[in-house]
Amino acid sequence: MAENSDLIIPRHIAIIMDGNGRWAKKRTLPRTMGHKKGAKVFTEIARNCKELGVEYLTVYAFSTENWKRPQKEVDEIMNLLRNYLLDIKENVKEEGKINFIGDITPLNNDLKSLILECEEKTSKFTDFTVNIALNYGGRDELVHAVKKIGEKIKEGEISPEDINEKTISNYIYTSGMPDPDLLIRPGGEKRISNFLLWQNAYAEMVFTDVLWPDFDKKCLLDAVKIYSERNRRYGGI
Repeated sequence: MAENSDLIIPRHIAIIMDGNGRWAKKRTLPRTMGHKKGAKVFTEIARNCKELGVEYLTVYAFSTENWKRPQKEVDEIMNLLRNYLLDIKENVKEEGKINFIGDITPLNNDLKSLILECEEKTSKFTDFTVNIALNYGGRDELVHAVKKIGEKIKEGEISPEDINEKTISNYIYTSGMPDPDLLIRPGGEKRISNFLLWQNAYAEMVFTDVLWPDFDKKCLLDAVKIYSERNRRYGGI
């Protein structure tokens, strides 16, 4: 940490892990190899974030739109997730709390069981939380929140006049967590692609052309350095 003492460390970093397929294509490899390499990078970057003192890391692993991809690619992504969860289940380390956001109901039963088991086994860790956005979409999340609030209104627990920003924040997937301070998107695209639409309202955004499988600790530190140089005014002067 000494060499990074001049950095302002974000409390919460969000990352869109983009570019796995293009990384593989550049090397004339199957797209699945890009996802395999990207999964290893995710593990390394999560460790780097914890070492830096980041409290929350949220990564975009699989969107609600990703089901449109070839079945072989979807199956490979799910298998990588399955292996990751099995490793956590068998080798629980004090590395962080694992939390999934999104709608896991369409997943295979064994995968859903693994998700719930890993969330339970790591729930005691409080210093660092990793949110994995799986079958996640920002608009879908807001629809889910509105439905929940509607149910509470119907039951008489909430009055429409009492609804404010805090109410909505209490019903989104990241309820109880701080919003991201920094959003990083590797891969060259400059959009947020339906990721944390509510939470990213005031996030500083850093876009880089580096493809996710090539993203490393230096890339992370470069993004945090850019963040450190920003003046976050939240609409003020």
